Formats: sequence, C-alpha cells, structure tokens
Amino acid sequence: MADQTLAVHAGSGNEAVTGCVGTPIYQSTTFLLNEDQYQSVGQGYARDRFIYTRYGNPSQWSVQEKLAALEGAESSVVFSSGMAAISTTLLTLLDPGGHVVASNELYGGTYNFLNMELPNLGMTATLVDPRDYDAIEAAIRPNTQVLYFETITNPLLKIVDLKRLGDIAERRGVRLVVDATFSTPIVTKPLEYGVDIVVHSATKYLNGHSDLVAGVAAGDRKLIDQVWARMLNFGGCLDPHACFLLERGLKTLAVRMKAHAETALAVATHLEAHPQVRRVFHPMLETHPDHALAKELMRCGTGNVTFEVKGGDVAALDLVDNMTLARSATSLGGVESLVSLPFNSSHSSFTARQRAEMGIMPGCVRLSVGIEDPDDLIADLDQAFDQIRPTREASA
Repeated sequence: MADQTLAVHAGSGNEAVTGCVGTPIYQSTTFLLNEDQYQSVGQGYARDRFIYTRYGNPSQWSVQEKLAALEGAESSVVFSSGMAAISTTLLTLLDPGGHVVASNELYGGTYNFLNMELPNLGMTATLVDPRDYDAIEAAIRPNTQVLYFETITNPLLKIVDLKRLGDIAERRGVRLVVDATFSTPIVTKPLEYGVDIVVHSATKYLNGHSDLVAGVAAGDRKLIDQVWARMLNFGGCLDPHACFLLERGLKTLAVRMKAHAETALAVATHLEAHPQVRRVFHPMLETHPDHALAKELMRCGTGNVTFEVKGGDVAALDLVDNMTLARSATSLGGVESLVSLPFNSSHSSFTARQRAEMGIMPGCVRLSVGIEDPDDLIADLDQAFDQIRPTREASA
C-alpha cells in the first residue's frame, strides 16, 4: 500500500470491546497475568504480551506497527525522546571498547553523547566529513562496530549517500545507523539501502504538531528486540497518552510532508532571487551541491530551508524579530513555521571559526517551513526583509 494509506491504517485496528475506530489510550501501568503471560516470560517472548507498560502496552504497539510499516521494517520501538532512541540504540550495538565512525555535522545532543558519554563508558568515536567516503572508510578500526550518520544534515541540508554508506558497512562488517529525522520515511526509506537501524526524533515531522517529545528506532526484529531489552534497563519508554498523540500525528504524515516540501521549495526559490540573500540551501534547488543525489534518494523534498542574509547575524536577527508567521523557536517539523539562527541556538556551543569550518557563516537562518500557504510565508519574509536595518556589509 502507498505511504498515505499506511499512515492512516497500519497499526490502527477496530477495538474489540467497543468497536471504536480510533485507537484508545490504554492508560494502565499493569495488566492481568495468566498462563500465557507466565509462559511468555519463561520462554523469552515477553515483548509480545502485555504485562507492564514499561515492557509494552497496546498504545505502544499500535504506533510501533504503524512506524514499522512506514519504514518498511520488521519492527520498531518507541521512546520518550529522540535522544533516548539514539543513545539506547548505540549502546545496544556497542561493546566495551567499541568504536563509532560518525558524521562531524550532527545534532548537538548526539555530538555530546558521542564525545562526552561514550568515553566514560570505555567507548570512542571518530567524527568525519559525512560526504568524504574515503575518509569514512579510513576511519574504520578493528574495534569499529557502528557507522552513524544523518540522512540530511543540520542546518546546511547536505545529503549523505546511503547507498555508499551501506556498501561500506557491508564490506567492513559494521552496523549502519542513520538518523532520518529531517527526511522521514515519506521522503526516503533508509532500510532499503543497507541501513541496519533508522532512528528519529519523533518530536519533529513524525508527530508534526509541536506538542510531543518522542523517539523511535526501526529495523529487523532481531535487532529491535535487543534495543527493546536495553530500553527496559534504561527506562526510556513512551507513555500511552504520548503514543496516542504520535499515532494521531502519523495519520497525516504523508499529506503534511507533501505540503512541507512544496511550500519549502516555493520559499527557497523566492529567496534564491532575493537581493538581500547571499545563498540558499535546499536539496531540491538545482544550485544545491547534492541536488543530483537528492533526486536519486528522495521521493520529495524536505520542509527545511536554510539561507544566508546579507549583513550577517545582526541583519538575520532583525529579520527573525520582524517575521510574524514564522515563530522564533527551536525544533522543526511542525505544522507551523519556525525560524532560528544556528549561531545562538543549535550551534551556539561552537566558536565562529568552528561554524565557518562547517560552512555555517554569519547571517545563517534555518527556516522550518510549516503547512501555511506559500504566498503568505513569502509575503511575511518580504516584509521582514524590508525592516532590516542597513549595515555596512548589507550595502556592500
């Protein structure tokens, strides 16, 4: 079935007692025990029976089945946050003394986990350019167990070649994990390219309404069972009410992503011709360095647009302050547009030199395009540009 059909129907069955169409919220911590549950514990399949909500709950299974169907995975497990999904997955796949080769352009929480937490556990990480495949392979050591990358980088929206990463992982005998938060399974399905586990911050596009914090990991049942076992130990399960919100959000994922992608491309195209914009980053623009790869791997575009405002960070701050539709806030992927500046939000912990080495220059703006009408967003951007105070750089 098509993604838009799976998004609505997968994991959502008629409830046996009342026949309600929507999945109920099973707000119970514990379930009655009988011989079947006792046997499931004794024979090692407790994940498939309802015993205690940290182990599993009908609300969890409903949304997990929907997510697995969308990803083309055998199984998935939901978490209380994206970082819970990322950290639990990595610690499942790493042994003491294990090593990770990862992108040097990662979400800040993942970067901190790799560089601050793994060393405390006797594990290490090497960070490399996500598009330098020779460097990626050269960084693999005898104790390397995982390659970890993001399908689309933040904030410059670089595209990683999942096919090449999958080939490297297979040849070198290591697991490949990718964070597909920025793309979602509507845009690309990483498991088709040799990825072992795909993770998401479900807080973003998967839920899509800026009212939930959640995460997910999806892949082969054998691997996900191992991740689930570690989740039990670390305690990062998702509660039933949050599962209900996530499943409800997922039902409109396909139509939302289409709207995000179409509107973002219209905004990016407009910005590319704007006299106060130096550069625009969006993978569906022909000027993007990864455009050909994006067309190959992505079914549609992403909902994010990044651009550089002439006049640097001062001018960018003026722009953000004067926008009325796009709210100045962190996060992304909601139905409403959100705008932020990497220098004082996602990448504030880096020096200006470090940001420049990543390609994040002064005046960089990240716009998470919502599902508003594109003409309204463009008009809002134009009026905000008109209110930027003149600077020496902007007039140069």
